[in-house]
Amino acid sequence: MPTHPPIHALDSYNLALTLLITIAYQLLGFSIAFTLKFDKLTDFMGGTNFIWLATITLAMSGATNARQIIASIMIMLWAARLSGFLLFRILKTGKDDRFDDKRDRFFPFLGFWVAQMLWVWIVSLPVTILNSPAVLRYAQPKFGRATDIIAIVIYVLALLLESVSDVQKYRFKHSEQGKEPGAVCNVGCFRYSRHPNYFGEIVVQISIFLIAITPAAYHALPSHSGAYAALYSSALGWITLTLLLLFLSGLPLQERPGAKKRYENGVGWPAYAQWLNDTSILIPMPPALWRSLPVWVKRTVGLEFGMYVFDPARHADAGGVGGREAEEGEGERERGGGGEGRESSEPLR
Repeated sequence: MPTHPPIHALDSYNLALTLLITIAYQLLGFSIAFTLKFDKLTDFMGGTNFIWLATITLAMSGATNARQIIASIMIMLWAARLSGFLLFRILKTGKDDRFDDKRDRFFPFLGFWVAQMLWVWIVSLPVTILNSPAVLRYAQPKFGRATDIIAIVIYVLALLLESVSDVQKYRFKHSEQGKEPGAVCNVGCFRYSRHPNYFGEIVVQISIFLIAITPAAYHALPSHSGAYAALYSSALGWITLTLLLLFLSGLPLQERPGAKKRYENGVGWPAYAQWLNDTSILIPMPPALWRSLPVWVKRTVGLEFGMYVFDPARHADAGGVGGREAEEGEGERERGGGGEGRESSEPLR
């Protein structure tokens, strides 16, 4: 039995309320961060915002149904782990390089916080709508349906992958091996994916969506109702996160720029090039399987789109390459070699 009837605030889907809470919370974080030039708050405010939205909408729902409670806990656990890890990392590093060109500029810095508002609000949609009066006005299917169980299993595995990957990368960077010039993080999960933490994060959100749509999937909601459409439309959450990581804030900032920097510096480039050739860009798989895939498969279903691929002939800076080749030539002369440098200028992978 519910502890009280669902509380209706502004709209029956909790959309306006959660948006206003998110805007207020992020503007508070922005005002502190901009005034104090303080980087340590940014990611923490983003992660904890998810916790606030899930807690408030669950409390307002009055629901004692296991599905609403578990789905809310799922997003809260994910957000608490992510914000806690990012806070720990920024406390160790001292500052966030992403804001070096924004920290002192009001509107560019505000723009980041506005983007964070949208990220939090949209990715929270499955839980926000599941806890809403529009959904809870209908009798909920008993917990334990296939979508419930599958979602929880996938969630646990994906959260473990994301968490372990973050820890492995952090420990590698602070190990003796990781501090060596040109070191390549190809340990643990990073042997099977170049970005296993991103893959885990995407699958976590898919699992939360899967448990959230159970009332619609099992026809507890009329198929012509707004609540039915709203639950399925909450797929916008995991789709938005995936698009951000694939095309904006994740892979585009790391793949080609990272390879370009390695190539031009020349330190550890062969090992890095080999890792790129052997390792799936996102979906974990054995290196032998990834190597054996045709290029067209990698560039499509393998998600290694052309925008990520580094071609030295097209993307390397001439000055940087000249300095790199001079260093390689000097190294070859010292070793008595011919100084032929890199064997091919063909695109990697």
